[in-house]
Amino acid sequence: MALTVAQCETLLSILDENNVRTHTLEGLSNELHKKFEWSDFFKVGSCIVMLLQQDMLKEPEQRLAALTLLHELYRGEPLTSTPFASIFICLLLPTEQRSNIGGPKLEYPGQLPRLTPPEKHLIAQLILDVPKDILKKTATQIINSDSTSHAPTDLSQLQLTLAEKLSEWPQSSKRGIPVILSGSDNTKNTSAPDNSKLMNIVKELTTGDDAPVNKVYKPEFVTLAPPLLNCQDEPCWLNPITPSEYTVAYDATMCVPNTTGQEARQLIAKAYKSALSLQQQQQLLTELANDSKLVYHIGLTPLKLPELVENNPLIAIEVLLKLMQSKQITEYFSVLVNMEMSLHSMEVVNRLTTTVDLPTEFVHLYISNCISTCETIKDRYMQNRLVRLVCVFLQSLIRNKIINVQELIIEVQAFCIEFSRIREAAALFRLLKQLESGDE
Repeated sequence: MALTVAQCETLLSILDENNVRTHTLEGLSNELHKKFEWSDFFKVGSCIVMLLQQDMLKEPEQRLAALTLLHELYRGEPLTSTPFASIFICLLLPTEQRSNIGGPKLEYPGQLPRLTPPEKHLIAQLILDVPKDILKKTATQIINSDSTSHAPTDLSQLQLTLAEKLSEWPQSSKRGIPVILSGSDNTKNTSAPDNSKLMNIVKELTTGDDAPVNKVYKPEFVTLAPPLLNCQDEPCWLNPITPSEYTVAYDATMCVPNTTGQEARQLIAKAYKSALSLQQQQQLLTELANDSKLVYHIGLTPLKLPELVENNPLIAIEVLLKLMQSKQITEYFSVLVNMEMSLHSMEVVNRLTTTVDLPTEFVHLYISNCISTCETIKDRYMQNRLVRLVCVFLQSLIRNKIINVQELIIEVQAFCIEFSRIREAAALFRLLKQLESGDE
């Protein structure tokens, strides 16, 4: 990927000695942007760097213009995001400090030229983006300007930013030397080529499909080839000579939908919304009984338990009994205790207490919740109905010795006294007094 012959001639005409001396740096930059597209900027910049490295620009005005054009290729963009950022830092840093920017020192033949103080001042102004009208001057005016009063440029922050960016590059991209090298020292005394010969050399180096301007020499990474796998039995089925010795193993269950428990999941989903028929209840209970692990895959969560209790308490009882060994059983108990008190919830709790040993604190908390609900309800009819249910429920727990009434005696007696007008509450109170006196 290199410049065409026409593009190379255009670039050299912009950097021509007479053109550089008669036009301002801003004019040269505008001319460059008119003649080249954005996609060509990297090729143009690579050609300019090669001209600087190989000292092919005879006049200092040409070199100053080339440096300006290299910077103005990507004007408006942060310097560290451009491909030639390290060139400008290398130009301003001493040779011994150039390796600190993340790359090797430029010690190979054809290294960047040493700049004069006016040239360094111009590069510093461009790098720091100082809003001055320095580009409105010609290269000759800048070279002849007084540079003794210019303060040194602080490049530490720019070096740090560039080093962080270069650290992300792979190590292989930082190794290599250019394939274009300048002549040896004994050629310095020879006369410089004229303009026509120089243009021909530049064209040969920067144009064509195999232009060496963008090429670098990198040492080849040589590694041993891995040994071949000594495979004796695995590829035998590839041999068509003895097909009778091997048969194809095919899994007939592939791509077949797994319908195990699908009907159970459909029935439990329906049980959340309405009461199941006797046939549906029996079908669901049969599937749960046949597969002890199915209860963990039907989609019942603690948050859905209240809906199941209210619509299908018998199903809820069987499901909870099968979940007794689950790690989430305490979460189901917690939801059951704190759900709204009803005949079905009391039925579920009563059945569980007579079947398995429930935690004592769970039963006590549920009793306290029932008493609190009866005391706070406003509807007199519903209050009387719930008080009767609670009293019958408590009598069942006491007679079956599921709870130790002495632990709740004060709370339950206060409840009976408050609702003593109700026959069931009075009967519960008499039962408590009999227990206190020791009578059965």
